[in-house]
Amino acid sequence: MSKNEALREYFLEHAKEITEEWYNTIEENDPASIYAIRTPEVVERLKKQNYDFHHFFTQIFVKTEEEWAETFDEWASEIAADQNHLNTPSHYVIREFMRVRMLYLKYLKTFVKETEHDITQEDMDNWNELVITGFDTAILMFVEGANRNSKELLKAKEDIIQQLSAPVIALDDKRALLPLIGEIDSERAGVILENTLHNCSRIGISQLYIDLSGVATIDTLVAHQISNLIQSLQLLGIKPMISGMRPEIAQTAIQLGIAFDDVTIKSSLANAMEEK
Repeated sequence: MSKNEALREYFLEHAKEITEEWYNTIEENDPASIYAIRTPEVVERLKKQNYDFHHFFTQIFVKTEEEWAETFDEWASEIAADQNHLNTPSHYVIREFMRVRMLYLKYLKTFVKETEHDITQEDMDNWNELVITGFDTAILMFVEGANRNSKELLKAKEDIIQQLSAPVIALDDKRALLPLIGEIDSERAGVILENTLHNCSRIGISQLYIDLSGVATIDTLVAHQISNLIQSLQLLGIKPMISGMRPEIAQTAIQLGIAFDDVTIKSSLANAMEEK
């Protein structure tokens, strides 16, 4: 057995001990951190993740840098996708990587004292460098993966918000309702136009009630987008009907020269739905 193989075997033999020493020295009170959670399930999972880390990380002593990075990425990707770690501020996770690194350097010194192998200063320098650069790479892998996963989660949430900002609600097989609520800026107006046309085509309706009673004001760009929506619906063979238009919105439309001559307008949604 080579020195490097013996070193890896030593770390694996002491993996459980290292994990327990690491966990028992955690000082964390921030409830936003996974390291502050004391429920048995989370604690056991956290310990297992740390224990598995030793299996993957110690291959750095027996594999090339490229081979190790490819193998270790499996562990790093799992941790970066773990919801509890994603919810934990990154600097806490980096801190724990650094604490585990200190344990590795400590156990490395113990190995040198206890081993029967003839260890040179060059061996020590090489191992110290492997541990330090390996942990740096591990931290970078985690941060990159967590950042990537956070962006994907944010994008998914944004998609849901966009869908909710323009909900086309099917009333029956021919009619649907688009209730617009809150402030509408140019970006949201664009989303409303795109999502509404897509959903109306998907549902296959022939009439759409556009209720504006929840919208207080609109600007020039938004007014034009609503006008574009109405025209696009008509081109698709869908009859739009507007309800709940406030005086402020009506005045804006008049000032902009936007006419709704060929669109049925009702004072309230109830009145609009009475008309077939």
